[in-house]
Parts: sequence; structure tokens; C-alpha cells
Amino acid sequence: MDNGSIESKTKQNIDLVDYVNPLMGTDSDFSLSNGNTYPAIATPWAMNFWTPMTSKMGDGWTYKYDENKIRGIKQTHQPSPWINDYAAFSFMATTGDLKFQEDERASWFSHKAETVKPYHYKVYLADYDVTAEVSPTERAAHFKFTFPESEKSYIMLDAFFKGSMVKILPKERKIIGYCRNNSGGVPENFHNYFVAEFDKDFEINHTWTDDWKLLENVTESEGKHVGAIIGFKTKKGETVNVKVASSFISPEQAQITLDREIGKDSFEQTKEKAKQAWNTELNRIQIEDQNIDNIRTFYSSLYRVLLFPRKFYEFDAANEVVHYSPYNGEVLPGYMFTDNGFWDTFRAVFPFFNMMYPDLNSKIVQGLENTYKESGWLPEWASPGHRDCMIGSNSAPIIADAFLKGAKDLDTDLLMEALIKNATVSEGRPVNSVGRAGVDYYNDLGYVPYDVGINENAARTLEYAYADFTIAKMAEKLGKTEIADTYYKKSMNYKNLFDPETSWMRGKNKDGKFQTPFNPLKWGDAFTEGNSVHYTWSVFHDVDGLIELMGGKDKFDEKLDEVFNMPPVFDASYYGFTIHEIREMQIVNMGNYAHGNQPIQHMIYLYNYANKSYKAQEKIRKVLTTLYSATPDGYCGDEDNGQTSAWYVFSALGFYPVTPGADEYVIGSPLFDKATLHLENGNTFIVEADNNGKHNFYIQKASLNGTDYQNSFLKFDDLQKGGELKFSMGNTPNNDWASKPENTPYSVSTAQKSKLLNIK
Repeated sequence: MDNGSIESKTKQNIDLVDYVNPLMGTDSDFSLSNGNTYPAIATPWAMNFWTPMTSKMGDGWTYKYDENKIRGIKQTHQPSPWINDYAAFSFMATTGDLKFQEDERASWFSHKAETVKPYHYKVYLADYDVTAEVSPTERAAHFKFTFPESEKSYIMLDAFFKGSMVKILPKERKIIGYCRNNSGGVPENFHNYFVAEFDKDFEINHTWTDDWKLLENVTESEGKHVGAIIGFKTKKGETVNVKVASSFISPEQAQITLDREIGKDSFEQTKEKAKQAWNTELNRIQIEDQNIDNIRTFYSSLYRVLLFPRKFYEFDAANEVVHYSPYNGEVLPGYMFTDNGFWDTFRAVFPFFNMMYPDLNSKIVQGLENTYKESGWLPEWASPGHRDCMIGSNSAPIIADAFLKGAKDLDTDLLMEALIKNATVSEGRPVNSVGRAGVDYYNDLGYVPYDVGINENAARTLEYAYADFTIAKMAEKLGKTEIADTYYKKSMNYKNLFDPETSWMRGKNKDGKFQTPFNPLKWGDAFTEGNSVHYTWSVFHDVDGLIELMGGKDKFDEKLDEVFNMPPVFDASYYGFTIHEIREMQIVNMGNYAHGNQPIQHMIYLYNYANKSYKAQEKIRKVLTTLYSATPDGYCGDEDNGQTSAWYVFSALGFYPVTPGADEYVIGSPLFDKATLHLENGNTFIVEADNNGKHNFYIQKASLNGTDYQNSFLKFDDLQKGGELKFSMGNTPNNDWASKPENTPYSVSTAQKSKLLNIK
């Protein structure tokens, strides 16, 4: 496609959603992640997604690209295969002799006879000569099954294991019921109530009960694992529509939602509404460029950024916002969002929302307030309630960054109370990932010791120190000077783990001595899904301070180079086998740089702090063009709720939020000729790159609104005001651009020194 044709299209509200490939990242398994995604057939941030199942019920890898049989199309809420699913149930259509057990009913299919769009999934079930389709709304979906001529055609609803109920209502052409399957994080009264309406009379009404026992002509079944089967004769090409909705609140609420979100709409109307929902969001960023593959990768990544966290709230009969609380089991007013690992998404997903979706992010933070009210704690990994996964205190940067960037209608007193509780209280944490494991040691010693039985202690220390910085920033803006001073001091705790002998971060024992023996390439142990070579750079808020510890910018620059120049050697002894994150680092030929996992994803941008921006430009462009593609193997590791995608989206635009909580983005190397950001406040911000190309990734000069621009950072307010950031690109480094100390991005120690000088 030529440049002109793309330019002419992107100036209108075009079908950008058709650039999206929901199969990006689906060629994955336990041993190697190329994304660990499934095709999410959903609207943005929807309460319910739908996806085809190639794998057995309960398998976290529900859709594997290289498998060739489909067992059904399920409602899913899975944020990751490691966290797994909850509240799932599925539909499947068959013909001929009745087959309803999941292994027996599975049908051969081909990607050649499969259509996969965010708003529409269609597949030919070869064993039954049936075409199955689904299009989504936020809380409902519309299925269309096209049958052959058959005396025996069936549609079955599998309500899954761990507790379920189905009831067939032939006169009403409905199946109602509930499913209770989950992987943890739910109260005792957890149910997902569903209602499915058909447009054809039922001639056969069967259910099944536990152990796949068929109950012929029995219309109701309840047990550990039940399902419903309805059947009829069909003519060649006959279509049967199924409209389905669900609710975590009640069966009545499921019906209200179905009537409201689909009602009398045809399948094509549901499909078109879902398509336009995606086009509305994707058109907020319009790209003009000659490379169609890069455009496909950009919008496929942006689609992933806009899926999570999911809306875990509903609209009652009075159209009021209510939610079933996954924390206390009550139905309460207000917003609730879930299915998010903040350890991943604090880095770029939520900063993206603050840039492009401030109203949404305000609602998300209001949902965090409700989580605190309902459970006594802020979430760190919710699905749907608190789950024990990952480390850190990353609700703090998410809340602080939203507040500092203007989130509305927040209860700041409540939020500060919650943040301080996280940072000070060790008792009563519902799971180990909530609050701060080792907080008493951290507050007493300034670090979490290596030898007191708290795993991943060095990683925890570094993340707590950064979280303390964000608490300080929020407290400062609220005028809480004493709290701000306390937490600014605590944010320097990262220095306690810096080993001057090796210039790496290192676990430290309770007695103040560094742990031995020390191998900076040992994954896990003192660190989380990485090693010291990765985590040493997790000083998001004070890179200048880290530079000083390393002995200056030249040594810092050399240390960054060392990560890329060393071979991909590793020590996996902590795990006892080579975990997939290690393998993903090993195979991409970038030394010990592990872009497939989150701890190091900001690291390339740190060259800017050493006034070596051209090195960042070179390496960012390499990652953008070699580690991502809109293909089933298109990621270089776990996609993780939009975070690995958000790195791509930001970096392709030309900048990245290294320090959520600060008011800056750090500049990299823009991928496209032109990107137009339509901001929520009505302003437009344009990033343009003249002479951009495959080999022209070095910035020669830059201007902001027509004025020469030498900074390797972009202010949040400058972007929000609208305007144009223009780059001239070339194929050789310009060592002079952004080369002065004042051109470097934010660091708290430098900012505080400047503040003191200004006071004096």
C-alpha cells in the first residue's frame, strides 16, 4: 500500500480495527511465550470477552495457534494463563449423532476458514458442516450458527466445572443458569448468572450432570459440572441466533443487560456496533506511514492496551452503576475494575490512560477506592478479587500518577490513607502480594533483608523505594509536607542495595553485609523474574542518583552497554529449570536484555540520562522492528494485560513514561512519518518525523511548536496543550542533540538539588 492511500484513509474516521490481528501472540505454550494471548472477541474494557477454545476446560492456554480442533466458544475473563480464568461457560454446535463431551464434540478447523476480528469471530466447524460466529457487546454477545440440512442439529451450553446450573425454558426459547468456576479471589457467594435467548423452537431438550452423565428430556441440572443441549432439524444454510448476557449480580440483572445491550438487534447490527466501538477508540491515534506491517503491529498492540482492566460493574434497572464486590460478596454502588497485574501495568498502560483516557482512569481509581473500602487494602493483582501473584507496591504509582495528572472526583484523603497503610502495616494482609511483604524490615533497616525468609527481597526493596517516591509526590501536591519529606527520604532506600564493588544491585543480609556468593546473572532469588543485571535499573525516579553511584555518566553508559554486549548467559538454579522468561531473553540476540519481561523494559531509555540519546534511538528501533509483529508469534514474551503492547505504542510514537509520577516522557525514536493524537480535552498533538526510514532512526534535530528543541524528554503538559513535535531523522548519530545536563529527563535528587538552589 502506498503512502498516499494510507494518508488519505487515516484523515477520516476509518476502519482501523481491520488492521488489528487478535491472533498476535497466540502461538505460545508453557515453555515459550510469544505473547501468551488468546483472541479476545470483545469491546474495549468489556466485562465479558469471548474466545474459541482449542484446549480443555481449565487449561490456561485456552487457544493455541498450532492446535487444530475447537471444543467451543467460551465467555472468558482470563487476564493471563498463569492466573487462569473464572466465570467461564461455552457454546458449541454439532450435527449428526449427539456428541457433547468436550473431547468427542471437538471439531477440526483451519485458520484458512477462520475470521478473527476484535468485533467478530467466525469459524467453520468441519466435522459438522457448521459455521459458528460471535460478535460482542460489553456484557453480552450475539452468536450466529449456520447449519447444513440435518435431521439432528444441536447447540449446547457447557456451564463448566466447580459448580454450575442450567435450566432449559422451551416455551421461552431460553437457557438460564449459572457457573461458579474460578481460580481464587472470590467470595463464597460468587456466581456468574447467564441467560441465552434463541430464535428457533427446541425439539430436543437434554441436560447433563456430573461425569458427563446425559439426562435425556430433563430440562434442569445442577451439580459440579452440568450443561444443556437443545436440538432441532435444520435446512441447508439455516441460521440460528443466540443472544446471551451474564451478570455477577443476579439472573434478573443478566436479562436487563441482554435487553439493553442487544434487545432486538440483528447479528449484523451487533457486529457493526462492536466494530464502531473499536474504531472510535483506535481513531484517537491516527498513523501515516509507508510501512503497512508496522501499522498493523501498532493497532494490534493498541487493541491489547484497550482490553484491561475489565469493567467489573453493571447498570441496574434504574441505569445506576453497581457492582458485585469480589472482595465482600455484596452488591454495592459505584465502579469496580479488575483483571490486572499492577507489577506489569504501572509502567506504561496506566500512563497511557492518563495521556489518552483521563476520564476512564478517574473511574478506575474510584474503583480502587471501592476495593479499599470493601477489603481494607488496595489491590496489586486482582482477578477478580485479591490474588497472590508478583511483588511490589504498585498501586501507589498508579494512584499517584493519576492524581498528579488531573484525575477527577477522587477521595484523596481515603487514597492517602490506603497508600500509607500499604507502606506501614504488616498485619492482616489478605494475601502476600497485597501491601508490602517485609515492610517492617524495610522501614527499620531501609531494605528487605536477603536472609530472613522473604524471597525476591532486593526486587521488593527497589520497588518499594520507587512507590515511596510516588507517595511523596502525591503528598507534596496535597500540601502534606511532613509525609512528603518522610517518603522522599525513603525513596532513597535503593542506595542500600547498590554494591560499589560490582556496580550491581545486590541482596543484603540483616546484619548489613551483602549476600554471598553473588552472581548478577542468577535469576530469581533476590530478584523477580529477572536478575541483578535487569533489576539494577529499577530506580525509575532517580536515575541521576544511580549514575552518581556508578561513578558518572561514562561508567553508567558502559554499564548499560554491558547488558547488550554480554552473551545471553544465565543461572536458573533458583527455579530448578529454565523458565520461559529466560528462554525468551536467550533467543532474541540482544545479550542479557530481556524485553520479554517487564523489569527491564524502560532500560534502553536510560541512555538519555547519560546524554547518549543516539544509543537509545538505535536500540529502541531495533526492538520495535525485530521483537514485535502482528503475527501469532508476534511478541517476545508475555503480553501481560497490555504492558508489553503499551511499550510498543508509546515507543512507536517516539517517547515513553520511564517515571510514572513525574510529569515527563523520555524521547526515543519515532517509528512513523506522522502520528496524530486526538486528546480527550479536544486538543491535537502531532508527532512528525521527516526523512524517517528503516535506516534513518537517529534524531538529527527536533522542534516543539516550531521552536528548536534540545531536550530528550517531553513534558506532559506540553503534550496535553496540543501542538507539534517534529523530528528530522538521519542514518548517523547526532551526538550533539540533547547532549547537555539540562537536556536530561527528571530525577528526584537532581530536582531537589535545583529546588534547594532556588530557595537559596
